Amino acid sequence: MTNQILLYLGSALTVIWGVAHLFPTRSVVSGFGEISTDNKQIITMEWIVEGVALIFIGVLVSVVTLIGYETDVARAVFITSSAARVVLALVSLFTGYRVDYLPFKLCPFIFGGSAVLVLAGAF
Repeated sequence: MTNQILLYLGSALTVIWGVAHLFPTRSVVSGFGEISTDNKQIITMEWIVEGVALIFIGVLVSVVTLIGYETDVARAVFITSSAARVVLALVSLFTGYRVDYLPFKLCPFIFGGSAVLVLAGAF
């Protein structure tokens, strides 16, 4: 039971942060000021893609946990999804963490924390 709680917590944290990426997209893009339409579309796309990817990772972990979290396939999903979050945490640490905007500074900790929760629940 404890393992499932950790898995669901890690999953929920990832989904919530993914959803949180979708809402401010317009204001983030406008924060860049006068840039080309192509650049606005690229930033919009990337911002949405990160949100959708995080939601997918979180939902995948939840679904696998619901179906059967003690299988080898489930553990493979938990390990690979955690590895993806660790990569995102490292990218965020070396890029977004340097930005003077609190949500960017939170990304490495949220990604890393959710990866730790899922790994702790997987084993």
